[in-house]
Amino acid sequence: MDDLSPDARDVFARTWTDDRPWEFLTQLTAVGNRMAGGEGDRRASSLVADAFVDAGAQHVEFDTFEMAHWSRGQTTLELTAPDERSFEAIALPYAPAADVSGPLVDVGYGTPSEIDEHDVNGAIAVASTTTPSGGRFIHRIEKFNYAIESGAVGFVFVNHIPGQLPPTGALRYDEEALAPAVGVSKETGSWLAEYASRDGTARLTVDAATEPGESRNVEGHVGPDTEREVVFCAHFDAHDIAEGALDNGCGITTVATAVRLLAAMDLDLGVRVVGVGAEELGLTGAEHLVNRLDLDRVATVVNVDGAGRFRDLVAMTHTSEATAEVASRVADETRHPIRVDETPHPFSDQWPFVRAGIPALQLHSDSGERGRGWGHTHADTRDKVDDRNIREHAMLAALLVRELATAAANDEIPGLDDDELATAFRQADFEKGMKAAGIWPGGWE
Repeated sequence: MDDLSPDARDVFARTWTDDRPWEFLTQLTAVGNRMAGGEGDRRASSLVADAFVDAGAQHVEFDTFEMAHWSRGQTTLELTAPDERSFEAIALPYAPAADVSGPLVDVGYGTPSEIDEHDVNGAIAVASTTTPSGGRFIHRIEKFNYAIESGAVGFVFVNHIPGQLPPTGALRYDEEALAPAVGVSKETGSWLAEYASRDGTARLTVDAATEPGESRNVEGHVGPDTEREVVFCAHFDAHDIAEGALDNGCGITTVATAVRLLAAMDLDLGVRVVGVGAEELGLTGAEHLVNRLDLDRVATVVNVDGAGRFRDLVAMTHTSEATAEVASRVADETRHPIRVDETPHPFSDQWPFVRAGIPALQLHSDSGERGRGWGHTHADTRDKVDDRNIREHAMLAALLVRELATAAANDEIPGLDDDELATAFRQADFEKGMKAAGIWPGGWE
């Protein structure tokens, strides 16, 4: 990367000791509840807009969209046999208000094949947040919806991380689910598995509401005005039970930091920078963005969801060989490791773009452990963050965006082939779970 201008080199050098990323993350996490559609969501979007302006983005504005706003009330999980006792549980977003009872059935990791091996009809299915080693990570949405489609009347999501940390996470994309589901701690899950082996029964009650609401994206621009553009985005919303420092406070802070770098660089294409709302409740802000943009103008997308958390960057290329090549080249030229993962998935804001055939990178980072770790629990707090990772990943992200812009300007980033994309998702065993969740594209049949 020897062709950076003196001004750009100066901005890169100052980024190593810049206090602004930590200050922004501090302001964002101090908001508290950033669940999409609430007052904290609106305050967070204003912080993002201010950060974009301060970093040098132009034409920064809000873009409001409709979404399904979910709010929680009281939740109870009561064992009714062979003993009578209650356990701490939290409702999962888009769980409906409900009161269900049935036998507890332990379905292990909750993969479709495990659910098929058990009779869950009329039962409350109990599944782990993690998945077997050696294969891809099976998402909560796949597990829940496949269990309900198979006849379960309720679902219990058991954290595999110890520490009395019930997990959260949406059950559907921007709509109320058909049955209730709750998260419980690993310690509670151990009891439930034992009771399931003893023909235990339970009652699950959830008080919740799904109502019409609004969230908003934050959009700005850096670089030249060109016919085509790169979309560079990260979501700023979080779940209501924690600060959302890791997910995705680190991601939106990485983008805000990278915008300052991009504003000082010579770019071959303009870059649309977006703070995306309502990702956690179904990629709603990204869907709105895709519906609003002229997709013929979008050359490629860089979605920062998971970067900045841990030491080494991961570039998830979603079957695009061209974006994989750019990521590998930036890693080689900077001598900073970037692990390239070509496996696609539909669970972050690149998905609506990928589904439309637009090549993408999702920038993540690897803890070396399976699953979300502190994410989606009460423990996702600012003290878990090492802002050195944010600053370094911001520099790498800026270089990746620049190199992708150059490659796209030279027609070196071809669109994704629909048939090849569908084949890749089938080979990764997504079809059953995505169909149960209602997110398998109709054109892939």
